Amino acid sequence: MKTCPVSKACGGCNQDKNYEATLDDKQKIVEKHLSEMCKVERILGAQDPYYYRNKVHAAFGKINSKVVCGTYAPGSHKIIENSECLIENRLASAIILTIKKLAVSFKTPIFDERKGDGILRRVLVRVGEGTGEVMVVIVVAQVDFPGKKAFVKELISRHKEITTVVFNLNNKRDSMILGLKSISAYGKGYIIERICGKSFKLSPESFCQINHAQTEVLYGKAVEFASLSGNERILDAYCGIGTIGLIASDKAKSLVGIELNGKAVVDATSNAKYNGVGNASFRKGDASELMLAASLKGERFDVVFLDPPRAGTTPEFVNACKSVAPEKIVYISCSVETLARDLNLFKKAGFMPQVAQPVDMFPWTEHVETVVLLSQLRQRPDDYIE
Repeated sequence: MKTCPVSKACGGCNQDKNYEATLDDKQKIVEKHLSEMCKVERILGAQDPYYYRNKVHAAFGKINSKVVCGTYAPGSHKIIENSECLIENRLASAIILTIKKLAVSFKTPIFDERKGDGILRRVLVRVGEGTGEVMVVIVVAQVDFPGKKAFVKELISRHKEITTVVFNLNNKRDSMILGLKSISAYGKGYIIERICGKSFKLSPESFCQINHAQTEVLYGKAVEFASLSGNERILDAYCGIGTIGLIASDKAKSLVGIELNGKAVVDATSNAKYNGVGNASFRKGDASELMLAASLKGERFDVVFLDPPRAGTTPEFVNACKSVAPEKIVYISCSVETLARDLNLFKKAGFMPQVAQPVDMFPWTEHVETVVLLSQLRQRPDDYIE
């Protein structure tokens, strides 16, 4: 068992137990919340629980005039340095360390949070493990970056694996990692990642699961739960850049994806075209509102996939989901607490949880992903949640 010398100070992981013991703990948590509602399968652990984070973020600052970079300690903005994090992709960590060295040699002004001056704020590295493509996002507080071309040229010469470098402008005094404006300084400004046989365009802002191997396990299980025959109309709510829906599209008659983020809808449409998927369409808007509108037009769906944020979904979504009369719902959740709450809402609407499958997406942390299959057992027009 490997150990990290700064895990307690960093707070990003906990390595007090062996890996099997952490899986047992997560199994108990999921069973505590879900076992009275449905069968809970044994958690699917990672084949390799180390160096899995393919999206790595580091904050930059100064301590006693020395440039430092790393993660913030819990509940603070104190930067904890770690030359080899045991859960971060090693190439990504090495690239960030190189940028730190270059910042020193180029005398790049480091952003000071208290004063609000300086330039270099953060670095984000995303590694496409399915393709080998690497994106580096350098977050700056102002447009002018001294020696920008030479800086990027030197970075590329030291890490030839890098396929694109993007400068992101974030001059706001908030906790958001990225600002609204990104400019490509090298390469095409995005990378391609391959998941479950499909290719996806990832921009700096794109959401994509950060553990490639376990993402394939999770999404594979979600599609398996749907038991698609090729004749189903599927709806992917909270579809993001289209990952789950497009992976399932080969086994379905048609796919409709719904997403509130307009840029993600553009990316999802582009991903469908890139993969040659002709039976998919994507709509921008609130999933609850669009489902209700679709039901008024007589649209029905056989299977609904949903993978909402940690806060879960809403009674409005559950009612809207019922209006399109799916036989099955496949719910992917990153919070077992909100999942349990939402499953009770679905039960009241006539969708009964059948089986839950936990997946260890984030080894050495307290987080666990769970995918649940629900089936509709009754259909009454007045059976809505008040």
